[in-house]
Amino acid sequence: MYTVIDIETTGLSKNYHQITEIAAVKICAGKIVEQYQTLVNPQVRIPRFITHLTGIDNEMVKDAPIIKRVLPSFVDFLGYDVFVAHNAMFDFGFLDHNLKYHQGQNLQNKRLCIKKLANRLFPELERKRLVDLCEHLKVNNKQAHRAGSDVRATAAVFTNMLGILQKRGISEVEDILKFERLPIRRINNH
Repeated sequence: MYTVIDIETTGLSKNYHQITEIAAVKICAGKIVEQYQTLVNPQVRIPRFITHLTGIDNEMVKDAPIIKRVLPSFVDFLGYDVFVAHNAMFDFGFLDHNLKYHQGQNLQNKRLCIKKLANRLFPELERKRLVDLCEHLKVNNKQAHRAGSDVRATAAVFTNMLGILQKRGISEVEDILKFERLPIRRINNH
C-alpha cells in the first residue's frame, strides 16, 4: 500500500524550521481508503510570508498538539507503506529528522518522489511543481499550500501516474521504485 504525505512548515530547513501541518492519505487500488490530518503547534512564531502562502497563522496552531505528540499517531498511520510525496526528500526529511530528534528512531519506509516520477513520465513539461502536474493531468487542487488539499491533489496525480506506468507494464512496487531511479536518458528505452 502507498501513503501519500504532505506537510507545511515554517521554512525550508529541517534543521531550523518546524512543521505546522501534516496530512496523509492511504491509497489502495487507486482509491483513498484512509485519511490523516492535523495542525501542529511549531512552538515558534510562523513568519508572515508563510502565513500568506499557507493561510496557517499563529492563532490556528496555538492549541494544536506539538510534533512530539503527533509523531506516534502519524507513524502508526504510515505503518510499513511506501512513503509517497510530491517532493519526497523534503517531506521525508522533515518527518525523519523530527522522529530521530524526539524518539531516537528513523523512518524505515521506502520512499517514492512524484517530482522524480514526473521527470521520467512527462519530460515535455518544463516545470514539475504540483500546480504544473495538476494542470497537466486536469486535477483540481482547491486549496494549494494546505496539507489536506495538497495531499489529495498529489494522490490524484499519483493515481494518474500509476495508470500510465501500468500501461507500460510497470505495476509492482519494486518496479515503480526502480523506474523512479532510472537515469532519464534510459527512459526512452524502457
